[in-house]
Amino acid sequence: MSFLRNYILDEEFQILYLKEKVNIKNYLKINYMERERVSLRYLKGNVTIYGKELKIKKLLDNEILIEGNIETIELKQE
Repeated sequence: MSFLRNYILDEEFQILYLKEKVNIKNYLKINYMERERVSLRYLKGNVTIYGKELKIKKLLDNEILIEGNIETIELKQE
């Protein structure tokens, strides 16, 4: 039963990288957005996506999909 509860609540920070797309779940806030850089805050630090022509294609309370020519994904824990 706890597996089902964990699946439904799914509060773990996740990054899924696909060709020219990054889907991030369970972030806390958007620090800043630019065409060449997007930074998000998560529970343990920050994640920054660097690239060209970055666009937000999906934006939900705790999930974001970023598309573009993604060059680097940087995680900084605090």
